[in-house]
Amino acid sequence: MVYFVFDVVIFAGENVMPEQLSVRRDLLSRHVLPRLGEPIRESSQLNASLSDLITAVKTHGFEGIVAKRLDSRYEPGQRSGAWRKMRINQEQEFVIGGYTPGPRNFDALIFGYYEGDNLLYAARTRNGFTPASRAELYRRFRSLETSECPFVNLPERRGGRWGQGLTAEKMKECRWRHPVLVAQFEFVEWTPNGHLRHSKFIGLREDKDPKEARRE
Repeated sequence: MVYFVFDVVIFAGENVMPEQLSVRRDLLSRHVLPRLGEPIRESSQLNASLSDLITAVKTHGFEGIVAKRLDSRYEPGQRSGAWRKMRINQEQEFVIGGYTPGPRNFDALIFGYYEGDNLLYAARTRNGFTPASRAELYRRFRSLETSECPFVNLPERRGGRWGQGLTAEKMKECRWRHPVLVAQFEFVEWTPNGHLRHSKFIGLREDKDPKEARRE
């Protein structure tokens, strides 16, 4: 295990939180870190352009970038604009196989990918929709109704750590559709049990055959 340090708030018994981050990091690098060794390391400043950082994050499969203004003070318990978080998502196309109903049309899409001739459930999402895209999707659903679940790996035994799993009980509220609509989705990562974490609808892919939607 390695412990990465990026800030210091108490130095030689004095509260240095009112100092700017640049000053606190200077104290850290000149007076604190030289006295320490493994497994403690400095979380160093990344001197690179944003585009280069994004490329590096994607290459290493990291989740994203966190940055803080060098002129910021330490503000315990405050959510200020000094912090910046950028999540770098993966994306690919998936096949829509159903939805869960909402007050006006649908609440969440249920989608997956093909493995051979079998459609496997990957996730469901309620993120990324506009009123117009919801209305268009719901209109397209009307001619695709089916009573049979198109996913061969459902139901699942457990709901999963982040609730992506579809158990038999949860499937009672699902509405199934013939798997002919392909859409692009963003997501953070695949979970160990084959689901997507933090997925988001981007848009329909009219140029893709459903059988082309496979796990990338």
